[in-house]
Amino acid sequence: MTLAHLLVFNITLLAAFLSPGPAMLYALRNTLRGGLALGFATGCGLALAAAGWTLAAFLGLQAIFALVPWAYGVLKIAGAGYLLWLAWHIWRDAGAPMAEAPDRPTGQVIGRAVIMGILVNLANPKSVLFAAAVLVVIFPAGLPPAQIAVIVGNHLLLEVLGYGVIAWALSRPRARIAYLGARRWLDRLAALVLGTLGARLALPMAEQP
Repeated sequence: MTLAHLLVFNITLLAAFLSPGPAMLYALRNTLRGGLALGFATGCGLALAAAGWTLAAFLGLQAIFALVPWAYGVLKIAGAGYLLWLAWHIWRDAGAPMAEAPDRPTGQVIGRAVIMGILVNLANPKSVLFAAAVLVVIFPAGLPPAQIAVIVGNHLLLEVLGYGVIAWALSRPRARIAYLGARRWLDRLAALVLGTLGARLALPMAEQP
């Protein structure tokens, strides 16, 4: 592995990171609802799961899915159920009164935000297929464990920094005021995106690895 390989990997990750999707939308929503600490904690959870899928791709989870197709199906059904449940709760609470974001959220609130972020990105097992495709195209085969650790750590760091910048920018008072003005529709948009992904994962005709 060379520095050029890592640079191309980072450019690819940045392009995927900036594209709108359920993870990004969930991070934006939590930041606007709960402030900097909650948004950053959510981003850390999302980043952990994303880097975990990259590690899983290196460890051959894609090959396991190919050998044991029902394992992929079980993960898809579980992920679909979680995303649909989350979408329903966001839609249901879209018009409910929202409390002021605390200046210092409790450790329990922060921990829950990290866990929820992890679950959102774990709920899409197709992420490991994307990671595997990117890794095969960019990196040479047979990388030693130390270099794999560098790649996974690099992925984690890039995502944490990205979500941190977004959480900082959107935690400003003007951003929160704008969100409150359009909250009902933005929350319902978030619910529709998460629900659509959940429904696609649940469809029996969904593409197999």
